[in-house]
Amino acid sequence: MTHLPLRLGLTMWSHPAWQSSFYGSGTQAAERLAKYAQVFHTVEGNTTFYASPSPSTVQNWKSATHDAFRFTFKLPKSITHQNLLVGCQDELKAFMTLMEPLHDRVGMWTIQLPAAFGPEHLEQLKKFRAYFPSEFPLGVEVRHLAYFAKGEAERALNQWLIEERIDRIIMDSRPVFAAEPCNEVIIDAQMKKPKVPVHAIATAEKPMIRFIGHPDMDANLPFFTPWLHKLPQWINEGKQPYVMIHTPDNNFAPELAVKLYQSLQASLTLPDLAPFPAQDGNNQLAMF
Repeated sequence: MTHLPLRLGLTMWSHPAWQSSFYGSGTQAAERLAKYAQVFHTVEGNTTFYASPSPSTVQNWKSATHDAFRFTFKLPKSITHQNLLVGCQDELKAFMTLMEPLHDRVGMWTIQLPAAFGPEHLEQLKKFRAYFPSEFPLGVEVRHLAYFAKGEAERALNQWLIEERIDRIIMDSRPVFAAEPCNEVIIDAQMKKPKVPVHAIATAEKPMIRFIGHPDMDANLPFFTPWLHKLPQWINEGKQPYVMIHTPDNNFAPELAVKLYQSLQASLTLPDLAPFPAQDGNNQLAMF
């Protein structure tokens, strides 16, 4: 899997709702990452956004994965949200040192910035970037609407990202906002997820799409259709896109990811995914 045209992943690797459908009923929590990595090529490491793992946990994550698997770890929110990247050099150094055993399995370090991080803060991002070695792959997700207005603020950001070879992470939350707010899960997702325009731009070599799905499986396909054209274009340009699939409660995120990946296989030469550990291939396909 080291030369995959595209990497497919989810927002997490451990979810109790996947116990019988994905992992297998006898799977222990400590075994979930290893089983996840049998199927998917990458994962969005949200856990580091909320708290730094222990050194033993980092080693366990390494032991549970293989050399071709790639994490995309978020930097701690204390750095990105509480301090807006200012005065964080020591904290960043400590975090990166802690994560060193996994450096060769990180496809991208992601800097998720809050909506409060506007154009007036761009210089802080530029200074912060200097703390990373040039070989470290970086992705930046912005949420301030000025960065989506196609004006000077967005042009300045995009041009700098291109110059620095940093990927701009793309949020596609259209599906979840198209859902009727008919239950607490959807309402909560619509309150928490950013509602920003989809700007399908690749500023570096690993464009990442965060696709936040509709709770109705089939309702996602029209929203994913534009990506059936854009992703092959990027791959033909020599890029390796990352496609990260979310759903409001993530209960059926693995199934949605497989369904969307299969739609891509109709127009791209992609290797088949392994069947879910809990099922054989025939049962997995029958779910759709």
